[in-house]
Amino acid sequence: MQPPRARLLGTGRAGWMGMGRGVARAALGIAPLLAFLVCSFPPATSPCKILKCNSDFWSATAGGHAAAATGDDTPEFCAALRTYALCTRRTARTCRGDLAYHSAVHGIDDLMGQHNCSRDGPTAQPRPRTPPPPPPGDSQERSDSPEICHYEKSFHRSAAPNYTHCGFFGDPHLRTFTDLFQTCKVQGAWPLIDNNYLNVQVTNTPVLPGSAATATSKLTIIFKNFQECVDQKVYQAETDELPAAFADGSKNGGDRQGAGSLKITEKVSGRHVEIQARYIGTTIVIRQVGRYLTFAVRMPEEVVHAVEDREGQGLYLCLRGCPRNQQIDFQAVRAAPSPAPALPGATFPYETAVAKCKEKLPVEDLYYQACVFDLLTTGDVNFTLAAYYALEDVKALHADKERLHLYGRTREPPGRAAAPGPPPAAGTLIGGVLLLFLLLEAV
Repeated sequence: MQPPRARLLGTGRAGWMGMGRGVARAALGIAPLLAFLVCSFPPATSPCKILKCNSDFWSATAGGHAAAATGDDTPEFCAALRTYALCTRRTARTCRGDLAYHSAVHGIDDLMGQHNCSRDGPTAQPRPRTPPPPPPGDSQERSDSPEICHYEKSFHRSAAPNYTHCGFFGDPHLRTFTDLFQTCKVQGAWPLIDNNYLNVQVTNTPVLPGSAATATSKLTIIFKNFQECVDQKVYQAETDELPAAFADGSKNGGDRQGAGSLKITEKVSGRHVEIQARYIGTTIVIRQVGRYLTFAVRMPEEVVHAVEDREGQGLYLCLRGCPRNQQIDFQAVRAAPSPAPALPGATFPYETAVAKCKEKLPVEDLYYQACVFDLLTTGDVNFTLAAYYALEDVKALHADKERLHLYGRTREPPGRAAAPGPPPAAGTLIGGVLLLFLLLEAV
């Protein structure tokens, strides 16, 4: 039997080759990683409508889905593909930095070639969408799922794997898998996670036009094909649209034997969704707080570092942190006597921001400092809850041994990365006080 590490690290790009297993999921694309090449483009000012294009295509092909997947090319299916292509062209200018858009474009090209569809010809109108009933094992992992689809069973049987956490919230703040804590600009589309099994991209937009403060308005997650466990699945959320299903309407990993090892659970309608990917030992929490999204993930270290060697790749924020030129000095904003709020009519003097943040975050750690920063720069009190829930997600997703170091690692002044390791020794602080005392005496 192939060892677990070899099974995990041996999937790589090959997982993208299962395009013929279903029209709706195949149309989402065979090469979504190419979309990361456009992450440096400026964000569009009008909303990207790729979700509607995906939904319309799914509706138009739902009836003939099985026939098309088996190779029975029909005029109806080709007409639906042409309609899908037309929809993507119409929204191209507003989707330049969107991961799902570029994935769909490549998927359409591939499907047209597979099914001998010409680009010229009639188009189709979408039919009313009727989501399929959930499969019998959708609410829990199927009892007949192969062992490879349960990460902890396929890992070291004698010891639990090491888990780590990444979080992204507020204006925006990043806690990396290595426990760096940063505040960043990262306006536009940026990859949070880019490994052999999973891609996560966030799109950050100004809180108001012209504002320097940004927050996450869109989130795209792509789960790649994985052996007999799951089909390729895309999840996309944006402001006021936090679905409890993947883009194809399903809530689990598809048609494969271990499909139940990937599932979505809605915790609070329109406000809180969790995705469990047991086959890679990963839990993802997505929230909408106010007008913006937060992201948190718990992932085994082996999966975190399962990245193909790509020279010159500087992105993968959850692992490498924000580029230096995108980082913001926390202290510079705090030092300003009264930073101008981004929202008209809102005033949050420093003392008021402190008082509001302490209501939810009594411990003055970096989440508290992030809250104060956000109230000073945005004037939006909802950012208090964003910091609060980000901290709650850390507590829920970190292993017990990690929680012991949580506050020690996050007591640094804002603007400095909370690097792994113990907090400064008490003797160092006392030594600094004594040195200051001696200097004063000398004067």
